[in-house]
Amino acid sequence: MKCLFLAAGYATRLYPLTENFPKPLLKVGSKNILEHLLDDLASANEIDQFYVVTNAKYAPVFREWAATRPEKIDVVDDGTSTNETRLGAVRDIIFALETRQIDDDLFVLAGDNLLDFSLVGFLNYAKEKGASCGMRYYEPDVAKLRKAGVAEIDADDRIVAMTEKPQDPKSHWCTPPFYFYRREDLPLVKSSVDAGCGVDAPGSLLAWLSSQIPVYAYVMPGERHDIGDLASYEKAQKLFEERGL
Repeated sequence: MKCLFLAAGYATRLYPLTENFPKPLLKVGSKNILEHLLDDLASANEIDQFYVVTNAKYAPVFREWAATRPEKIDVVDDGTSTNETRLGAVRDIIFALETRQIDDDLFVLAGDNLLDFSLVGFLNYAKEKGASCGMRYYEPDVAKLRKAGVAEIDADDRIVAMTEKPQDPKSHWCTPPFYFYRREDLPLVKSSVDAGCGVDAPGSLLAWLSSQIPVYAYVMPGERHDIGDLASYEKAQKLFEERGL
């Protein structure tokens, strides 16, 4: 299995911290955000190659960091240099697939999220389902649902419909940016944009793929902390310090 971290955003809401430094490498507790995720995934011994897809501005910083890690980490530079010229998460996934000729099961996740649970359970779930999968959590706040990917789920965990940022959410199931794509489904992933899939939000790919083939959604067994601005970053730091995580 291969793993791809999405880290090509410019994190403008975290300036000045991220003006010349990538958000996933900001420290929370004793590690940076990416290391919290990487250490967890490496412990499963399922992944033999990690990729970080980023932009030309941050690629040198990621490469310097990757050189300090024991894992095989390939930093993929998508060639963009400004927020206005960014490719979007879905195009970044396709760019990594094509330039690195990835032909294996692929775990894709945002590099700026922190979790208080292990992702190994999700990997095991995906193997049991034998299908491409996403994750889900219950969100009671309709205002938050309107800013997220929202999925309708059947009794077998299958995504029967999914919409990014719906004004009229059809369920309370949010889909965070953690995805497992089967090797057999990667040709569909590569053709998704040409077939009309949205490019900016990574959830757009999950939504499109679930309209083509069976895709399932694992219930998140804990909390997720999305580092989007200075307030959320400070909150995560405080929370991890209090919990000793």
